[in-house]
Amino acid sequence: MEVALLSFSSSISPLCHNRALTLSPKLSKPSNYPRLPVIRSAISRSKKEETVETVKSHLENCHLLAAINYKGLTVKQFQDLRRTLPDTTKLVVAKNTLVFKAIEGTKWEALKSCMKGMNAWLFVQTDEIPSAIKPYRSFQKERKLEDNDFAGAVFEGKFYAPDNFKALETMPTRAEVYAKMLGALQSPAINLVSTLQAPAIEVIMVLKAYVKKLEDESNNA
Repeated sequence: MEVALLSFSSSISPLCHNRALTLSPKLSKPSNYPRLPVIRSAISRSKKEETVETVKSHLENCHLLAAINYKGLTVKQFQDLRRTLPDTTKLVVAKNTLVFKAIEGTKWEALKSCMKGMNAWLFVQTDEIPSAIKPYRSFQKERKLEDNDFAGAVFEGKFYAPDNFKALETMPTRAEVYAKMLGALQSPAINLVSTLQAPAIEVIMVLKAYVKKLEDESNNA
């Protein structure tokens, strides 16, 4: 709210001075002005709550949540990036404080260490992690956006720093997991040991695939 300061010359008569004082309240009586900040505050609070709820809704059936440093990216670049993402992957731009409010007390809270600077958030709602990450890697390489890298991610309750992303990007696909599982079942004595010696992520994927296979067979019986 702007405030106008009125000054009077010492040569003005007391009568004129009094008239000026009588008129000035009319000039500085914007009765509606004090309410505007209250309205803006209510709208802002509503938007923040909506953002938190949007983040929570995207976390449903979410397998991986990653933070991407988006400082310097333009609106058009975001639009181009979104067009390259599969339907199972969502890209959301939201303040760190609002995202943390949504993930606080959950398995995703490990991302707190990434909440510095400006982040976009990648919600992957499929277990095909490499194919979900690949579009951004391709976009990053084509546009030469080395500084706009992943700040971190959480998958299966574990935090992955930027240096550990190779483990996520080289995970076997569902088809590869099924093939490996079938191979292990055909020669249990040899391949089961080999499977158990594989990285933890692959072992988990094999076990999950086997459980799903049993469930499918049970449902079809």
